[in-house]
Amino acid sequence: MRRPNVIEKEAASIETLRNLTNVFESLASTQVAKVKNKVELSKRFFQLLWEHYSAIRIDPKKRITSRGENGNGRNVMVLISAEGGLSGDLDQRMIENMQAEYNPETTDIIVLGSHGAGQLTQRGIPYIRFFQVPETDKYIDVTPVIKATLPYSHISVYYEEYLSLGQQEVRKIDLISRLQTLSEGVDEYVITDKDTIFEPSLDEIADQMETMMMSLAFSQTILESGLAQAASRFNAMTVAEDRASELLGEYKMEFHRAKRAENDRRLREVLVGMKKKKRAAAAGGR
Repeated sequence: MRRPNVIEKEAASIETLRNLTNVFESLASTQVAKVKNKVELSKRFFQLLWEHYSAIRIDPKKRITSRGENGNGRNVMVLISAEGGLSGDLDQRMIENMQAEYNPETTDIIVLGSHGAGQLTQRGIPYIRFFQVPETDKYIDVTPVIKATLPYSHISVYYEEYLSLGQQEVRKIDLISRLQTLSEGVDEYVITDKDTIFEPSLDEIADQMETMMMSLAFSQTILESGLAQAASRFNAMTVAEDRASELLGEYKMEFHRAKRAENDRRLREVLVGMKKKKRAAAAGGR
């Protein structure tokens, strides 16, 4: 049986670990609240932008889905992962889903997040571009990512979606279809060049707005992915804290057993010593 002082030192280390997981759990909970609010604001802003875009096109959805027709003829998969490794198993599940549909002959991969890039490298899956995930508590500039995806005929985005604090799922979307989904429920009215003067041309304005909407849709996807990762991190830290608490209970029981065993050993040593003294005294009195 181990000595009580050894058990006490290990228990102190577990207590430190439990305190750290509690801190990370609190930080993740705060991040969930902040990002969740930004996701809602992003959705409202997109709807407002769509109203103005759809007003200058008779059939905006048909036009916007024609993007990529003059591209390089290849498809691209965009993976939005975590920067660190504290996102549970979400990134691993996302890559497994992507692998089931990945064809290197027709498809390239762009990855956001160091953790996802590392996972792809470990599996021997090549990617052509890597970007760090923008911090969700700051302005998200996805212009470089959008520019990298524009030459492709089809853009698939894999990300992690927040369903609830205890549930997150891996999702795949078509970025252009994403624009249509976000525009549902928005009333459309029409502005034409017959009754409005456009500077520069109507086509240039529409092109710029489409790029803005693609950027906004992509930014919102990054926000949702960050929200899911924060929730997953919260759950992972909760599990770790519970496990640390269980270990502390086990260490406490082991410490008490070792302490009792040590006290019993000392008591036996005292009794044996007393017996030896009695025997010695009895032998000397003869």
